[in-house]
Amino acid sequence: MKVGVIVFPGSNCDRDMFHVLRDVFHFDTQYFWHEKGLPKNIDAVILPGGFSYGDRLRAGAIAAHSPIIHDIQKISEKGIPVLGVCNGFQILVESGLLPGVLLKNNSLNFMCKWTSLIVKNNETPFTSQLKINQKIPIPIANGEGRYYVDEDTLKSLKKNNQIVFKYAEVVNGSTDKIAGVCNENGNVVGMMPHPERAVESEINPIDNKPSSKIFESLLNNMGVYQ
Repeated sequence: MKVGVIVFPGSNCDRDMFHVLRDVFHFDTQYFWHEKGLPKNIDAVILPGGFSYGDRLRAGAIAAHSPIIHDIQKISEKGIPVLGVCNGFQILVESGLLPGVLLKNNSLNFMCKWTSLIVKNNETPFTSQLKINQKIPIPIANGEGRYYVDEDTLKSLKKNNQIVFKYAEVVNGSTDKIAGVCNENGNVVGMMPHPERAVESEINPIDNKPSSKIFESLLNNMGVYQ
């Protein structure tokens, strides 16, 4: 079960993600530099948070043109699970792998706090161990985290069950309080909050079990998506 953590110039959550995948959930975890390709036997890919290329132009805009994105596009078409967290979500949106855009928070400020997610789709490889409407305490840390789609796209997301997570409260002005979405096939998921910062009880002051289910879902469904 080989999971790749993609590293871009400016990634700063790659080590956190690597630690959780390898040391907590015991995946065979490897780093992959954005200029290199992915191996054929990769089982899942994670794009971690950070500030790729210093968020120049727009968050994720330059990284979306990195060479490794072509490989991620190809494996996504094969149904291999791909997760983008925070800046990783921004990169997936900018590369066209997920719909919508991520804009500056309506406060125009960087936000760093704990909030709660509500599960709206438990049919992805990252949510199968969660229950619909289950609440997940989780931290956010972003300046351009406001998810936006127009009315027609929102209707399409709802029709195709592509809304994966919503905020339990109004956090940053995201359309319909959306915090995470997936592609139509369900194997590519993007989310703004940081599950890797919430799975260990030492740093989760509320409840680490729901966030752990995100990684447990991948572990339990790995064989299905190979």
